[in-house]
Amino acid sequence: MKDRTDAPRDRGWLVGITFFILGLGTLLPWNFFMTASMYFNRRLNKTEWSNGTVVVQKEYYFNNWMTLLSQLPLLLCTLLNSFFYQRISEMVRIAGSLVFILVLFILTAILVKVTMEEDCFFSVTMATIWFINSFGAVLQGSLFGLVGLLPQRYSAVFMSGQGLAGTFAALAMLVSIASDTDLETAALGYFITPCVGTLLTLLSYLLLPRLEFARFYLDKSRSYEVETTDELLKERDTEQNGKLKGKANGSLANGDASGEEVEVEEGSPKHNFLPLEQAEDRKSTVMEVFKKIWVMAFCVVFVFTVTLAVFPAITVDVKTIYPGKWESYFISVCCFLIFNVCDWIGRTVTTVFQWPPKESRLFPVLVVSRVVFVPLLMLCNVQSRSYLPVLFSHDAVFAFIMILFSLSSGYCVCLSMSYAPQLVASKDAETAGALMTFFLGLGLSIGAGFSFLLRLLV
Repeated sequence: MKDRTDAPRDRGWLVGITFFILGLGTLLPWNFFMTASMYFNRRLNKTEWSNGTVVVQKEYYFNNWMTLLSQLPLLLCTLLNSFFYQRISEMVRIAGSLVFILVLFILTAILVKVTMEEDCFFSVTMATIWFINSFGAVLQGSLFGLVGLLPQRYSAVFMSGQGLAGTFAALAMLVSIASDTDLETAALGYFITPCVGTLLTLLSYLLLPRLEFARFYLDKSRSYEVETTDELLKERDTEQNGKLKGKANGSLANGDASGEEVEVEEGSPKHNFLPLEQAEDRKSTVMEVFKKIWVMAFCVVFVFTVTLAVFPAITVDVKTIYPGKWESYFISVCCFLIFNVCDWIGRTVTTVFQWPPKESRLFPVLVVSRVVFVPLLMLCNVQSRSYLPVLFSHDAVFAFIMILFSLSSGYCVCLSMSYAPQLVASKDAETAGALMTFFLGLGLSIGAGFSFLLRLLV
């Protein structure tokens, strides 16, 4: 939506800051559980001595299950999105989701101090991950619809907040590690952080109706659209009436009328208002839109399939060659912090530089070429391993691969999502966006599924 000339000013840019916080809050569940994989693996994968070596009592494959159960709700809730919008009010969807997310984060923080048997802890954690990401998916879809009512720049601010959610989680983990407290206290402090973040997100949403700028757009948007539509219809009817009068006058001037009414062809409608223009105004079907954007849909599915197939399920198991204090920081820095910062940079670059162009066949080739990162990361110093050798053991090599991997992920995803609406008429842009959101979730789910197989092949 464009800026309204009669709109009030966003004083202190409070609405922009509010939507930045809301964007940050939407991805806290996924990022805080993902970044805490070391804590969960430490509680689940108990070790014992066997024939003079340390072996894991039971392998839970936490990272794989966490990835899968985080992404499936996104796909399912995208499919059910239309039902949520029609049957549940915006306040219930957004505020209700945030309340449930806050409760589940508090539960996770409490469980840090509760001693539980491993199987029970795993089941409770997986259920928490499923439900917290389900509510997160509803929250994200609802806020995307809300921010769409404001000028375009607020959507960019909202997505920027989403891009920094992972960095926020990685920094919170680094702070908890650097606190020099026992592991239990550090984990408790880590999970209290998203509780505060979610509460701040909830308060920010409740603040929106009190801000004049937000209230103007959120209250006026529907009536403004109706008024605009009515004006356009009036203009078209006026134009049609003028054309009909012109034709009638032309007939009289040519002596075709003798005071009698002009006959209308039998079977023709009484009001025949530009059938060609009406056909052009008609929205295309989903299949018609898909035929125009299928290349971009394939690209976003393939990008996320490659990314989620190895991150974090495989990358989180890479070990440093430098034992000591650096070992406790290695994954937080070289895996999570590098990925989230570089992914955000890759997304941001597309605002000033977009190559290849959307019509180029080189773009799908670039996307498919990212598959090379799968074997490269599998051949890093992943532990434990059964089949593949270690070819890239040095920390610097792993960090360099992660930089290229995350930069290309953010860049290609953002190009795919921004190119798709440009390939269709403006009237079909919303349909294209909804389709791309579905395929984004599909790519995440497929990648999460592949992560099981790839982890077994290492």
